[in-house]
Amino acid sequence: MSVLRHSVSVVALSVERLHEVTGLVLDLAESSRSRGEEVLLEDGRPVEGLRLVEGRHLRPGARYELVDDAAGDRVVVLVREWRRRSAIVLETTLTSDDMTLTLRAALRLRAPDRPRLVEAEGWVRGAEGTGRLRRGSGKGRFDPAAWWGAAGPATKAPRTTRAPATVRLKHLLGEAVLQLRPEAGAEGRWQVDVTARLRGRWLLRPVVALALATTGSLLRRNFRTSVDDAAAAWNEAVDRLMKLSPDELRARLTDGTTGLTTPHPPGDAAG
Repeated sequence: MSVLRHSVSVVALSVERLHEVTGLVLDLAESSRSRGEEVLLEDGRPVEGLRLVEGRHLRPGARYELVDDAAGDRVVVLVREWRRRSAIVLETTLTSDDMTLTLRAALRLRAPDRPRLVEAEGWVRGAEGTGRLRRGSGKGRFDPAAWWGAAGPATKAPRTTRAPATVRLKHLLGEAVLQLRPEAGAEGRWQVDVTARLRGRWLLRPVVALALATTGSLLRRNFRTSVDDAAAAWNEAVDRLMKLSPDELRARLTDGTTGLTTPHPPGDAAG
């Protein structure tokens, strides 16, 4: 098994801003409605490219399609559960004319307004007949309470406790486990330790171990670069987010949604 570690300093996201964002996103979704296959915003504008093809809007069994004709991409979203106070469960499938892979994912949010647990599963499948080497799966788990507890000014959480954020990936050739553990850093920042454990599976373990050993320095360098790049992207996004007032945040979320919409025809009453 090969173990990779790197630590980065990132801008801290306040739990209050997290709850504010999740609440506004859910408000935006629940203020929308359907008209036939169209999904309409609160002001009556249809979301371009998004169709409700089955079921009732935001009810279990509702199936949506989001199609980008220019790129040849097609996303299907299935609502398994939508209870704002307890849980939201969505499944998505992505296919593309330019891809020979199909991506499927399931997302579960517990207590969505003030998320208690976020879980995700994903599967990748190659085109029919491409074999098991074109298949993989993964699981992710994020515990917000444990994250903000470990990142607070109190005593550090013991290293033996479960990491607040974990991703597990599996493939025929090997598997990887990625763990993130935060600590309080300088004012307004977190120090995040990122650990990745890689190993081969079954009879392939010696082969994968040899490959990891011979490429160790390159692997560690690429790992550090990837973590640094992710941290830089996080810092830029969260720094902008934390500077927004509640009204500005609401406007940004609305603008992000209306950017996908076509103008509402003059004189066409909403509803």
